[in-house]
Amino acid sequence: MKADSISKILKDSALRITPQRIAVLEAILMLNNHPTADNIIQYIKNAYPNIAIGTVYKILDNFVSKGLVNKVKTDSDSMRYDAVTEKHHHLYCYESDRIEDYFNEELDQYLNNYFIKRKIYNFKIEDIKLQIIGKFSDNTNK
Repeated sequence: MKADSISKILKDSALRITPQRIAVLEAILMLNNHPTADNIIQYIKNAYPNIAIGTVYKILDNFVSKGLVNKVKTDSDSMRYDAVTEKHHHLYCYESDRIEDYFNEELDQYLNNYFIKRKIYNFKIEDIKLQIIGKFSDNTNK
């Protein structure tokens, strides 16, 4: 993705456009595999060798609070970042730590209807994100 497009995304989210923010968002978009903060730092270190690790974490937290990316926690307790903000779920392979996006409108509708019928006392559901845990048979790490 070009820097102009990333700058527009930042501007539309009312975020100041800085080289560091551009680099972090570009890394998330280019890695496209639910990267960890360490993956993101490693990716941008080539262009910004002196970027502080704390700066990257602060930018990631800012992006999450603005809805530009979502956090995805794995069974191995690593926090991953997802630039796909459309409604979707995740397929998580516990052997390889691989995460794939899973889009299924029928499942979304089923889950919404299920929880409309069976309200949870004293709890307001704002979103439902399902993480399906298993093993990929192709044994590739995307």
